[in-house]
Amino acid sequence: MEARIDRVEAAAPPPGRKAVGVWLLVVAAMIVAMVIVGGLTRLTGSGLSITEWNPVSGVIPPLSETAWQQEFTLYKAIPQYQFENRGMTLSQFKGIFWWEWAHRLLGRLIGFVFFVPFVWFAWKGAIGRRDIPRMALLFALGGLQGFIGWWMVQSGLETRLSVSQYRLAIHLGTAIILLGAILWTALGYLRTRRETVHVPEALRKGAALFAGLVYVQLLLGALVAGLHAGLIYNTWPSMDGRVFPEGAFFHQPWWINFFDNPGLAQFDHRIGAYIVAISAGWLWWRGRKAGLTGLARRSNVAVLHTTLLQVALGIATLLMQAPIHLSATHQLVATLLFCVAVWHAFEMRRAAAPSGALRATSPASGGG
Repeated sequence: MEARIDRVEAAAPPPGRKAVGVWLLVVAAMIVAMVIVGGLTRLTGSGLSITEWNPVSGVIPPLSETAWQQEFTLYKAIPQYQFENRGMTLSQFKGIFWWEWAHRLLGRLIGFVFFVPFVWFAWKGAIGRRDIPRMALLFALGGLQGFIGWWMVQSGLETRLSVSQYRLAIHLGTAIILLGAILWTALGYLRTRRETVHVPEALRKGAALFAGLVYVQLLLGALVAGLHAGLIYNTWPSMDGRVFPEGAFFHQPWWINFFDNPGLAQFDHRIGAYIVAISAGWLWWRGRKAGLTGLARRSNVAVLHTTLLQVALGIATLLMQAPIHLSATHQLVATLLFCVAVWHAFEMRRAAAPSGALRATSPASGGG
């Protein structure tokens, strides 16, 4: 009995390990909120309302009528105001300003909520020595994301009426990579025991591939959003009675149409949705056939259900010509689907990994 107790105590996680996982989940949830607020900022046409990037002083919004007029004057100098919003009142400007300000403030808060606990957990030894460089890299990636956001805004300040769809996709793509990396790390800290489940190699690789497919689909969605392509071809399953959009290869060279042609961008996003849906069905069917149990089975079912919900939302958003509430919900569920896909890939890898390999990649393996 004493030997058994000794073995259990030896396998117990180090103090603070689960606290680290919870902290990272909070950061991940904040990034999800950041993505949604960013989407609402774009949908309300607010993203260009702040024409300067002041990482420190920008925390404080205008506090006087004079300060508001100065911000409004800067906005009046850009093409979006001159060609789309000429005649806007100061009160209307404040409405779009607060969206962009809240988006930037949330980004700063995420940096603070990440950095301060990171320093504390590292000092206490709750974060393994091997994981400290990884955490520092995640923090640096978050800082890079802020710079990319300003780089994106710059694209709409001189000649365009909105931001570049390319920079929008890069901005979203970086945020999603950061979200996936933090979520994966959090799961590694939260899970202290591995379930003994046999997972076929094809199913394990399929789960990882599915997460990649969802990521690509998110990028395609960003192109659709940047090109306002959700406002055309608002029929389904056809595209105004067509299988393929009209004038799909109007621009030259032909390959630029995949990124610049709204009709083709929407077509690509539709095809991507079909591929994701079929892949989710395949994963669910193979997982059921393989007899997955526990969290492996739950994550597998969650992938299917979240995918079906997202497909339904996508069709509804298209048919209703992308109203703000549906578009924001569609983006939220897309982000959650990526999170579920990462969770499922984690469970598949964890269930398939030999015990020794699992210990070697455990966040606690760095000691501390």
